[in-house]
Amino acid sequence: MEPSGTGSSDFNITNIIDTLIRLGILFLLISLCIDIVKPFSFVLIWGVIIAIVFYPIYKKLNKLFRGHRTLSAILIVLGILSILVIPAWFLTGSIITEIDQLRELYSKGDNLIPPPGETVKAWPTFLKPVVDLWQLASDNLGAAVMQHKDEFTKLGSWLLSALSSLGSGLSQFLISVIIAAFFLVNSDSLISSSQKLFNRLAPSNGGTYSELIVNTIQAVVKGVLGVAVIQAALAGLGLYLAGVPYAGVWTVLCLMLSITQIGSWVILFPISFYEFATNDLLTAILFLVWVIFVTSVDNFLTPYLMGRKSTVPSFVLFIGATGGLMSMGFLGLFLGAVLFSIGYSLFIAWMNADTQN
Repeated sequence: MEPSGTGSSDFNITNIIDTLIRLGILFLLISLCIDIVKPFSFVLIWGVIIAIVFYPIYKKLNKLFRGHRTLSAILIVLGILSILVIPAWFLTGSIITEIDQLRELYSKGDNLIPPPGETVKAWPTFLKPVVDLWQLASDNLGAAVMQHKDEFTKLGSWLLSALSSLGSGLSQFLISVIIAAFFLVNSDSLISSSQKLFNRLAPSNGGTYSELIVNTIQAVVKGVLGVAVIQAALAGLGLYLAGVPYAGVWTVLCLMLSITQIGSWVILFPISFYEFATNDLLTAILFLVWVIFVTSVDNFLTPYLMGRKSTVPSFVLFIGATGGLMSMGFLGLFLGAVLFSIGYSLFIAWMNADTQN
């Protein structure tokens, strides 16, 4: 009896050792693959997101052109470039020019901030500290910064990091658009492979989870990111027509605040007060009306574009967008909001799986 027991024990140990070796080799192979793909992970993920968002349009174009997949994908790429990338590229150039102008004014010792106009004299007395700080910042920006050193330091470092990553983010987005075109051309095989993957990961709910991911991506990109881009574009148009200094920088800040669900009103309403203080009354009134329109446009655009495909809370979008911006740069502002929303939606679906069954 003992030899039989010893043989069984040796057999079990051999199986365990073989299994550990196989797992170790598999883990090493997966780690090497992750290291290889890691530099391209952001653009690949964003390429998948773009492909999912534009897949319904791609199907319609493909049907219109009788199955010419490449032509349909090229038209989508050209559409994205003309609507988003090219204007964003010009906006980046405008911001760089404005920053150079600020640096030149600073080196010459000129006023970086225009002084308050005559209109502010009629403002209520409780706004006097704001006017005094404005006048001090116009006369001696250094002294104003020293009075609020910590606040300006934190704000300045955050703005510099966000704006410095804008150019690289646009380059990454351009590469992602090209990758998305490749995904669209090969969408049939990729959809089949992804369905097999989800069925392997979750045999009972694979199809449900894959559909949930697609719906969440389309809802967040159209209902949150799309609305934020529209709001920023409208805000930039108003800022440019009103002659507000450094309109490009303010436009990018409006975009960031809209995506993080804080709202562009944080930027636009103070600028409207600035217009009343420095510009003529008609221009200031028209700009204020435009600001009210821009800041309220999401109230009817978001429900229309987002529909009922997703109910992602604002705090999830805020955490995702802000964390993505801090960890991945400007592109992470968009990517973080989408990925964190997907994680939240999957978590809620997993939590409710037992109750639904």
